[in-house]
Amino acid sequence: MRVVKPVLFSTAVVMATVLAACAPSSEPEETSAPSDDSSATEEPTVEMQEVTVGIISSESGPLAGYGEQYLAGFRAGLDYATDGTSTVGNYEIVVDYRDDGGDPDKAVTAAKELIGQGVNILGGTVSSGVALALAEQAAQNQVLYVSGPAAADAITGLNEYTFRSGRQSSQDVATAGSFLDGIDGKDVLVFAQDTAFGQGNVAAVDAILGAGGANVDSILVAEDVTEFTTFAQQVIDADPDLVFVAWAGATSVAMWQSMSQQGVLDQVQVVTGLGDVATYGAYGEASESIGFLNHYFAGGPDNEVNTAMVEAIEAEGGEADLFSPDGFNAALMIVHAIEQGAGDVDAMIAALEGYTFDGPKGSTTVRASDHALIQEMYQVSLVADGDSYVPELIATAPADAVAPAEAQ
Repeated sequence: MRVVKPVLFSTAVVMATVLAACAPSSEPEETSAPSDDSSATEEPTVEMQEVTVGIISSESGPLAGYGEQYLAGFRAGLDYATDGTSTVGNYEIVVDYRDDGGDPDKAVTAAKELIGQGVNILGGTVSSGVALALAEQAAQNQVLYVSGPAAADAITGLNEYTFRSGRQSSQDVATAGSFLDGIDGKDVLVFAQDTAFGQGNVAAVDAILGAGGANVDSILVAEDVTEFTTFAQQVIDADPDLVFVAWAGATSVAMWQSMSQQGVLDQVQVVTGLGDVATYGAYGEASESIGFLNHYFAGGPDNEVNTAMVEAIEAEGGEADLFSPDGFNAALMIVHAIEQGAGDVDAMIAALEGYTFDGPKGSTTVRASDHALIQEMYQVSLVADGDSYVPELIATAPADAVAPAEAQ
């Protein structure tokens, strides 16, 4: 019988074998990432930066109605430009709204507070006097300022930091001129409030119609006046060939009633800007004897952006009105400036100069030389609709045809 002997391992051999088994291999082991672990392919998280924009406008005071139109448009524009996120790129936009009450001193105080908190983008307002004060603050503190519906021509080109988001007085006057023939030698009277807005209109009529040979004079009325009989009689006594009326605010209805009752609209050709919806019924049957130039009414432009703005404002329970596009434009401009300039003021200025975009009034351009906003305007009539009046588009004045002269 064959005997099989066991194989004996010495202690040294065993230990050597164990140590060899435990020693790390000189060749790296191939491993595969678990199929459910995607962290290796994720992009690094980019921290969002917060940018605060200070919007200073009239939420109270005589121009509060205009201020709400601007603010409704701004909210709609911000939503439109950011797809409802209030963010652009890596920036979250926070808006700090301040009420100026139509008071330049109150507006300057608000601006200083915002700038002191590190805000370097300001927007608003509807008052030309306030806008001029804010533009001065923008230059002194080197911050970006996108003004609102304030129409005084003096705002254009005032400094490198100030931009417009609405039209200006000379665009109104140029549109009024499109209604008139044979202006040479005619007497044109400007009837307006004694404010920066009114004075700006006098200067614009003199510069534009006066340059065409008209004799330009004016009657300026204090902003707080509420009884206009005496002033209406002054217009009749002046016996002009044409009256250009430039008016804004809560006293509009009373002023037009007085002008109608005193016979001004029956005796003199009157041209004026079509105001907001609340004023459509202010002219009564005399509406047909007035030539209306117009900055905006909801039925004027026909484009997708205007439709989006109108629907957004209506969804909030409002109504698109005269100064809605100014707020909408301001939001588009500010979002573009933040996206392109990354919050740096010089870079934001460069991004806005020459910027052309589709706004509620169609193709709109920020003129690089003086930051005027080049945009189309409208000739409008008011037509009876039952017991009220509604605007009807007569013609569109092309943007370049009513562009203001470049500020020097």
